[in-house]
Amino acid sequence: MIKRIFSGGPFEPKVGYCRAVVAGDWIHMSGTVCGTDHETGEDTLDPVRQCEGALKIIEKALNEAGASFADTVRVTYVLPDAAEFEACWPALRAAFGDNPPAAMMTEAGLIDPRFRIEIEVTAYKPRA
Repeated sequence: MIKRIFSGGPFEPKVGYCRAVVAGDWIHMSGTVCGTDHETGEDTLDPVRQCEGALKIIEKALNEAGASFADTVRVTYVLPDAAEFEACWPALRAAFGDNPPAAMMTEAGLIDPRFRIEIEVTAYKPRA
């Protein structure tokens, strides 16, 4: 069984993808960015605020798939400036807590230069 989860983001229909695909016990999450501060609703260039926003979008999709950050087995971080990654570590530790996934960080350009971090996760949630 395959289930597709959409977040309603503007790039989903433009590019032709969904936020996540649940395939059996596996949850494959698309790369997620967030250029909006979730508290103020305004655009932000702060990589930490963008990281926190992307994590909220990811958490919502994981929950919709019946999972949580504790079920994440792999995460990839992409930043246009690797020097900005360390400032995001506290938010990432808070999200993954005692269940850290295997991880990788790479430096590369993102779809929009205003985006400072993109996060992709894979989770495993055995059916009950």
